[in-house]
Amino acid sequence: MIKSAITVSLVEEARGGPFVFWNGLADACEKAAALGFDAIEIFAPSPDAVDPDELNALLEKHNLKVAAVGTGAGMVKHGLCLTDPDPAKREEAKAFIRSIIDFGGPYGAPAIIGSMQGKWGGDLDLDGALALLREALDELGPYAAKHGVTLIYEPLNRYETNLIKTVADGVAFMKTLSTDNVKLLADLFHMNIEEANLADALRTGEGYIGHVHFVDSNRQATGLGHMDYAPIAAALKETNYDGYASAESFPIPDSETAAEKTIEAFNKYLK
Repeated sequence: MIKSAITVSLVEEARGGPFVFWNGLADACEKAAALGFDAIEIFAPSPDAVDPDELNALLEKHNLKVAAVGTGAGMVKHGLCLTDPDPAKREEAKAFIRSIIDFGGPYGAPAIIGSMQGKWGGDLDLDGALALLREALDELGPYAAKHGVTLIYEPLNRYETNLIKTVADGVAFMKTLSTDNVKLLADLFHMNIEEANLADALRTGEGYIGHVHFVDSNRQATGLGHMDYAPIAAALKETNYDGYASAESFPIPDSETAAEKTIEAFNKYLK
């Protein structure tokens, strides 16, 4: 069964980015639960930015889970990525990701690697960058397995990465890993830019997709762009996807409206 989730960012440096809630965990949990969401997805500046006692109490009070935890603050705050030509910086990036895995693990929440994958350029060519990314995922995937969670890797659109941009390329890359504990994130916004047909792309990812970002074509909430969700929902169901559909969207016109539009579309197409 596909479950619903909604994003909350605790990273001030990213304010204005594509996250629905921005006013802390208590606010996000209260509003998510009131609308009937199953979980929250947390984008934190670091693991120690979240009080586990507070989070545990909020999750229990509102009957919520943690769907996933983001690692993007490693790039946004510290400029870290897994394809940095500097070995010391790559080790620092992996250490940050391990700390986020440790944070999410007790909640059964996988860590997402998106912007921290980096790019190729300069003295680093595409093959070299992919080799560094492969090495990192082969190390971090088994580390996540110690917590009983997968690691989530996100193909991004051409304006955010020049590594892996489509589900098909993501699947091909997954097949080169020595670990089987890394899954793909299918973000409908990125896919709308890079895929010829979103439903077909999701079918291509059958068995490899571990998380979905449920968002519209303009990175606003579902229903505020031109996305056709019926074939997308059909493809997810046909491929037996049973993870989260999480709203990673801009809070336009405001957080409350974005959350309401998301849960309306989720209930219509995916519930």
